[in-house]
Amino acid sequence: MALDVTDSNFEAEVLNSELPVLVDFWAPWCGPCRALAPTIDQIAQDFQGKVKVFKLNTDENPESAVKFRINSIPNLIFFKDGKPVDQLIGAVDKAKIEDAIAKIS
Repeated sequence: MALDVTDSNFEAEVLNSELPVLVDFWAPWCGPCRALAPTIDQIAQDFQGKVKVFKLNTDENPESAVKFRINSIPNLIFFKDGKPVDQLIGAVDKAKIEDAIAKIS
């Protein structure tokens, strides 16, 4: 299951992580975000111990959304060594997410 991350703990959980990180920028009113949620939770389970997977509610955490220029959601950003290294926008399939993880792992 993907964990929630907020503006207040984003730096500690994502930017300072020893492991690669996937952050799902989403909002509760976003249909494609809700459709993608089970896939994100499955990815979190499949890559447990290898990649940290977080969800960030852009309505409740606008600071992080602005910082990473989130203009459309769902928006998946992959971080390695505290820096964004890849991004997928829209309700992408599991294989695309796994390919992106393979590049950063």
